[in-house]
Amino acid sequence: MTLYVHDEVSALEQAAGTFMELGPRLFGIAYRVVRCASEAEDVLQDVWVRWQHTDRSAVRNDAAYLSLVTTRLAINVARSARRRRETNAEPWFHEPVATGDDLTLAVERDEDLERALVLLVERLTPAERAVYVLREAFVHPYTRIAELLHLSPVNVRQVLSRARRRLATARRGPARTVEHRRLLAAFLAAARTGDVAALETFLVSDVRGADRLPRAA
Repeated sequence: MTLYVHDEVSALEQAAGTFMELGPRLFGIAYRVVRCASEAEDVLQDVWVRWQHTDRSAVRNDAAYLSLVTTRLAINVARSARRRRETNAEPWFHEPVATGDDLTLAVERDEDLERALVLLVERLTPAERAVYVLREAFVHPYTRIAELLHLSPVNVRQVLSRARRRLATARRGPARTVEHRRLLAAFLAAARTGDVAALETFLVSDVRGADRLPRAA
């Protein structure tokens, strides 16, 4: 009995060692499919559970097997996430945009991002759009957004709350292709180069041009 338990523990330790060694590779596979770090981590947790309960003696190539399982589970997660986004009116950003690093390549390829920005153009005023993008996508502090738009932090929170409500309930306005393309270009440039200041300038100029900026309380 003791020998059996020892062998079982040794086998599990070996499985854990293999999984840890392949971890970065598996995370890369999952991330390229789901394009979200937290969801990629969740995928790896599921892969580890399956790996523990797999008859590993029947696996000829650990790396190939784990890569295949990771890919399949990641695809399932991506499909589920896409269905959730299609039924959710509010634009979805994978996670706060990480500027100036390799993750921006995924942002640039992401069709979901383009659809989200179209929705922002169709449903929000320039002021609401500026607050929403800077806070939700780039996690700007309320104080920084207030400084940019000459509002109080309280006003910024109110504008963000109003933007969220409009995104969830408002009817879509007419598509404005030029405005959408300008926003998309500015957003991607900020993500690709890390120059968020240029995006700030673009969003603020949009607000000024529309002359819809509410006054500070």
